[in-house]
Amino acid sequence: MATFLYRLGRFSFRRRRLVTLLWVGLLVLFGVGAAVLKGPTSNDFSMPGTESQQAIDLLKDRMPQASADGATARVVFAAPDGKTVTDPAGKAGVEKVVAKLKTAPQVASVVDPYQAKAVSQDGRIAYTQVTYKVPAIDLTDAARDALTAAAQPGKDAGLQVEMGGDATQAMPEQSATEVIGVAIAAVVLIITFGSLIAAGLPLLNAILGVGIAMAGITAATGLFEMSSMTSTLALMLGLAVAIDYALFIVSRYRHELQEGRSGEEAAGRAVGTAGSAVVFAGLTVVIALAGLSVVGIPMLTEMGLAAAFAVVVAVLIALSLLPALLGFAGRKVLGGWIPFLRGGVSRRGRPPFGERWARFIIRRPLPVLLLAIVGMGVIAAPALDLRLGMPGDEAASPATTQRKAYDLLDKGFGPGFNGPLMVVVDGGQAKAAAQTFAGEIKSLPDVVTVTPPQANAKGDTAVLTVIPKSGPSTQQTEDLVSAIRDKGDGLKAQTGAEAMVTGRTAMMIDVSAKLSGALAPYLGLVVGLAFILLMLVFRSLLVPLKATLGFLLTVAATFGAVVAVFQWGWLSGLFGVDTTGPIMSMMPIFMIGVVFGLAMDYQVFLVTRMREEHVHGAAPGEAVVTGFRHGARVVTAAAVIMIAVFAGFLSSSESMIKMMGFALAAGVAFDAFVVRMTIVPAVMALVGRSAWWLPRWLARILPNVDVEGERLRHLLHDGHGGGDGGPAPRPGEDERELDPAVT
Repeated sequence: MATFLYRLGRFSFRRRRLVTLLWVGLLVLFGVGAAVLKGPTSNDFSMPGTESQQAIDLLKDRMPQASADGATARVVFAAPDGKTVTDPAGKAGVEKVVAKLKTAPQVASVVDPYQAKAVSQDGRIAYTQVTYKVPAIDLTDAARDALTAAAQPGKDAGLQVEMGGDATQAMPEQSATEVIGVAIAAVVLIITFGSLIAAGLPLLNAILGVGIAMAGITAATGLFEMSSMTSTLALMLGLAVAIDYALFIVSRYRHELQEGRSGEEAAGRAVGTAGSAVVFAGLTVVIALAGLSVVGIPMLTEMGLAAAFAVVVAVLIALSLLPALLGFAGRKVLGGWIPFLRGGVSRRGRPPFGERWARFIIRRPLPVLLLAIVGMGVIAAPALDLRLGMPGDEAASPATTQRKAYDLLDKGFGPGFNGPLMVVVDGGQAKAAAQTFAGEIKSLPDVVTVTPPQANAKGDTAVLTVIPKSGPSTQQTEDLVSAIRDKGDGLKAQTGAEAMVTGRTAMMIDVSAKLSGALAPYLGLVVGLAFILLMLVFRSLLVPLKATLGFLLTVAATFGAVVAVFQWGWLSGLFGVDTTGPIMSMMPIFMIGVVFGLAMDYQVFLVTRMREEHVHGAAPGEAVVTGFRHGARVVTAAAVIMIAVFAGFLSSSESMIKMMGFALAAGVAFDAFVVRMTIVPAVMALVGRSAWWLPRWLARILPNVDVEGERLRHLLHDGHGGGDGGPAPRPGEDERELDPAVT
């Protein structure tokens, strides 16, 4: 592989105009596709195989008028102090709003709050339920605008009018939060290289790569129904890895130039060595993200595959476009020094900090190892209280109309009115069976009321609504859903009719259950595949084992930090967390996939250089020190860039994006600085040469992928393959190669 990448790097350097033109052409092609094919995105969940999804599918077939999968909106009215919604003026205002809602586009039904007795006991709060004919993804702008405009007559009557439900949630647009991360990344790159040209190349490379990936994902929305969060998460990850991968190759290119090699040869060697690490690091990320498809949740599969596509583009563009850009820059990546910044050049012969840190750890490996593990354990402790859920409007910012509507309903009717359960009875005399079942449900302790059943024309399907006493994301409501389903088993034995619980609240409960059940198999799949991949890369058993155990420690600490901030509320103001509650069910499994891939990035980039020195005969301790001398500064810069990119998404209004940004930033910080740069060298110092042990029979079976470029070195040393491989070129010898103006 190293030899192939070496030749690819040289080719891209020589044919830089052609390679650049091809990538720009791809960007234009994907951009046109995005403009032509772009479609709407959705916040809807589809849960194949769950009871709640089966009930929705049944209602779509038997009772389409119920619009079981249609968008909904709850319009809540609150009268000012001293007045009620039953006063003539207040009632007139409510009725005008209801009348406007009934004539709004795509509306299937509107409940009259006075006929449905949806008025609080004190008469100050009332609400109406609006059901649409289509899911939220298919709501037109006219329908959303009409919903908002319908509130005006109520406000004119002096009422407070708030709205909640999925129909009120506008389709999220791409925000500018990533600009924050890019700006910080630019500063880090300038500090790392001490050169504007060297710092600009990874940014330009990443912007082009992310542009292609995002255009491709946008075009795909016209062909597939995709989540509104898919593109944001793909952008978050694609931008971070694209900058990091380019950073490693540019750093190696500069090193080769400083060794006296020509520009083309330096580009070939940089891509052949650092590029090999980029390939395997990217492959671990892709494995982790594509593995999300085993969970069986379409939304999670889309997010994983889209992010994996962004990573693949980042790898390809780093291996081909970046050496072409280096061809235009030539030796100028070594120039353009900024005062007071020396790009890692040591002063007065003092060793760089990475080397000093590695020697410090090697002298005291056991105390450093124990201190790091104990510290991570303390941070991980809150994870023992991890509660998963799928919060809705209750997790919105207090300033939003969705949260205000939620709070008004809670105040006027109780928290359960924000999460009604829909019970579907199917088969036989469904209405009679549903009436019997309604009586049984009323006897359950956490039930406020049960509506009379409504049957279809054939009488084989009936629907009733259950209002819990507790809020939609509480453990009590989850227990109630389980209790109703348990009673449903008895109903089938008595009447032959089957009872199923559905609705948004039940759907979210099923999502959490399915994700919890898939967590262990997914973790086993990803860790197992990555262990094999790392064994191929490092030809060792202990190094992959240490890498995966360190990752598990990172995951535990990250969960602990997320629980402390988003569930317990510690430092919530600092991170802009408006409300606390259960951790979103999707977050752990997605975070595991992404952080695992990124953790293996640093493992590959840092330990590959140690492996390279070991293969070339260095003692175990010196191999660790040399690996740190060449890699610590770049790995530190890469980690800081990733943290900056992810942290930029803390300003997102989407709670899922905010939580994912924090979790990924924390995970990268823990893994890069504690696990990879502290625990890994401590363990390597303790085990010595045993770190690279591999049974002979296994060594014969495993293919040698040569990620450290040993075969490439032999090839160049023997004078084959077209490389110069020798000392610095004589003055004027490579003018055409090194002058960016000459092609």
